[in-house]
Amino acid sequence: MKSSRLVSILLLLQTRGRMTAARLAEELDVSVRTVYRDVEALSAAGVPLYGDAGHAGGYRLLDGYRTRLTGLTTEEAEALFLAGAPGPAADLGLGPVLAAAQLKVRAALPAELRAHADRVSGRFHLDAPGWYADADDTPYLAAVADAVWNGRVLDVLYRRWREPTDVRRRLEPYGLVLKAGRWYVVAGPGPGLAPRTFRVDQILRLAATDEEFTRPADFDLAAYWTAYQRDFHDRLHGAQAVIRLAPGARLTGPAGEAVRANGRTDPDGWTVATVPIESVDHAHGAFLSLGADIEVLRPAELRDRISRTVSELARIYGNSLAGGGD
Repeated sequence: MKSSRLVSILLLLQTRGRMTAARLAEELDVSVRTVYRDVEALSAAGVPLYGDAGHAGGYRLLDGYRTRLTGLTTEEAEALFLAGAPGPAADLGLGPVLAAAQLKVRAALPAELRAHADRVSGRFHLDAPGWYADADDTPYLAAVADAVWNGRVLDVLYRRWREPTDVRRRLEPYGLVLKAGRWYVVAGPGPGLAPRTFRVDQILRLAATDEEFTRPADFDLAAYWTAYQRDFHDRLHGAQAVIRLAPGARLTGPAGEAVRANGRTDPDGWTVATVPIESVDHAHGAFLSLGADIEVLRPAELRDRISRTVSELARIYGNSLAGGGD
């Protein structure tokens, strides 16, 4: 759109100083002739814009002409540019919008704040997804985001983990959350019902409807997500184990936090603690990774299972050594 392009020309000149028509055309993906017409339109509107001929020429704004964004501190300007995550914005179809917004804010910043913002954006990069995992296939993300923004009901076919796996759901989408590279939609299943969380990559089919819904006025997405995560972790680690850890041994996650919070060190240097576990199966594999640096005291089922595994390992490796040669 021409109006948006005129603003972009103004902000580019304000941010970068003198620029040739060819350079402006390249930045805006238009022809040089279009830039000439846009510059004439800006001049006619009273913008103090001047063109210099020659090899070092180009368009520039009258010194001191700028629109300032007031009220920003140095720290706020730094945080603003650090928060701009191009990956998630692109996922939502907002990549160009984010770039344009950052250009406008940067152009409006005083020189000192602009330097601080550039320093931050040049030294920190946010990459949300974790290692060793392929990106989720979320073909319906843009449609979900549009429904969130416009308050439209979604009719989806959703795949869940328990039977029946593929179910049809009516969703009133309240908001989107990006967690560790995975998109979730928080949605109400119907009027008066508590919101629930759905993985966007598990939506198999989606149909946007013309039905509108009213998002609860008191719904706070950030507060909901904090409570949801807390409840998820409480449900995930619903069992406990009593363990002994050798000096220098470390557990991570909730188990490690429990050791630090309630661990008791015996005279022999080993630490006794009660730690949360997801299940006997999960704890069996996790604790075995520490080898002889951990002893499970309770529950008996977990202790016996690890004991049987250790005995089987001793049998396997003992046989291997016995037949290992002269």
